[in-house]
Amino acid sequence: MRPDAHRRIGGGRGGAVGARGGAARPRHRDARGQATVEAIALAPVIIAIGLAILQLLAVGYASVLAGSAAEAGALALAAGTDARAGAKQALPGWSRARARVEVDGGRVEVHLRPPSPLKALADGLEVTARATVEAP
Repeated sequence: MRPDAHRRIGGGRGGAVGARGGAARPRHRDARGQATVEAIALAPVIIAIGLAILQLLAVGYASVLAGSAAEAGALALAAGTDARAGAKQALPGWSRARARVEVDGGRVEVHLRPPSPLKALADGLEVTARATVEAP
């Protein structure tokens, strides 16, 4: 027999050949655009993770600000001036409305709500810092 007289039916290296001699259609669908669809499906998850990271950074920054304000309030108390005013002045303008300062003897406590798109979330993530000074 001549080598070109044989027809392959089914699998093999050259691809499938149908019974009529034509190439068989692939059984899988076209995958064009699959990566785009997956990226669009993941976009909300990526955005949520990004917002959570930004919120955690805001909490950390609020903690640093509260600590600095508590120290400033304690230093003002040690100098014989108003500790509440000293603590509030140590805060940047945007955070003063979000801060609550408590003075008890030689202890200054600053509560600060971090910036957040949701008020309930900001209330739940409130940070507290304390500084103590011996009364003069």
